Amino acid sequence: MDRRRSTSKFNSRLTRLLLLLFIFCFRQETVQCQETEPPSSSKQPHFKNQLQRIILSIVLGVVTGLICALLTALLVRCFLRYISRTPILKGPVIFSPKIDPKTLQLALTNENQLLGSSPNGKYYRTVLDNGLIIAVKQLGPFSECSSPESQSKSVKRRIQQELEVLAGLRHRHLMSLRAYVREHDRFSLVYDFVPNGSLEDAMNRVRANQLQLGWEVRLRVAVGVIKGLQYLHSYVPQIMHYNLKPTNVMLDSEFEPRLGDYGLAKLTPYLDGATSGYSAPECFQNGRYSDKSDIFSFGMILGVLLTGRDPTDAFFGEAASGGSLGRWLRHLQQAGEAREALDKSIIGEEGEEDEMLMAVRIAVVCLSDLPAERPSSDELVHMLTQLHSF
Repeated sequence: MDRRRSTSKFNSRLTRLLLLLFIFCFRQETVQCQETEPPSSSKQPHFKNQLQRIILSIVLGVVTGLICALLTALLVRCFLRYISRTPILKGPVIFSPKIDPKTLQLALTNENQLLGSSPNGKYYRTVLDNGLIIAVKQLGPFSECSSPESQSKSVKRRIQQELEVLAGLRHRHLMSLRAYVREHDRFSLVYDFVPNGSLEDAMNRVRANQLQLGWEVRLRVAVGVIKGLQYLHSYVPQIMHYNLKPTNVMLDSEFEPRLGDYGLAKLTPYLDGATSGYSAPECFQNGRYSDKSDIFSFGMILGVLLTGRDPTDAFFGEAASGGSLGRWLRHLQQAGEAREALDKSIIGEEGEEDEMLMAVRIAVVCLSDLPAERPSSDELVHMLTQLHSF
């Protein structure tokens, strides 16, 4: 019994002792936690600083990545441009299997027959060793028309690229570029030779009574010219002639017209088109040229075919004629006297006269002072082909 009591007392004391130790330890841990744990007010700024650093790192990483990507893309683009740019070719560049480069080079060094000349170059007739007759146009030296920068490789490369575009054009009413030769300061362009010369030559012979050109032939020439323009204007990107006049309309053995000198304004900015009597008014007023400017020049050619007169004739300088071929035709058309404008050598059957009078109306519309009032080449092809069956 005494043993049991002493045991229970021992147990109770042990329990109290353990309880005291537990309380003591708990208090010590609480004190340490209070000493080591920072206050809540200082914990929040530290968290914000860490968040800002993370966001700043992400932003800098994104910006750096974008800059590296842009620089890489730029370097790749420059490299592709460098390897794909057109090399500057030397010697003859041939687009026809009938022409041998060495034969052409030899022919150009020989003395050839001069066919004509203008401020933008000279035309020559030459015969190759194989008997092929070609026409060569030598563009004027670059040094005579522009700054020394025109001798740079970039300018020569641009001219070469333009010539390669022109060489790809194929139409029955265009003078096809068969080859070109780049010399030190000029380009020589090679075309097929046409035996009947230019429309200007033919009309001069008509005025001198050395050649007869009936209305059917003249209408065929007009239709061929506008079909050639239609092809150029519908090409992508659009090509404008810039210098359309009778001297640049060549006639083959069947008097089918072929346009020459088209698209050369980009190569030779000193072309004499802006000073010719066939240029549209806007070319003199503000220097703006469009496909409707080509239409004005076509209207002048149609007027020449109808009247047989040269626009530079002194007759058009008189007040009674209105000062120009276009104004003279417009005045006669409005007065109902369009027949007076027709070339007397082509007035014949009544049906042909009706066609010619309708063609006078078409020419007057083409020669409008406002480009917006002129028809398009598509519309003109329809108008003219309705006059006669082609």
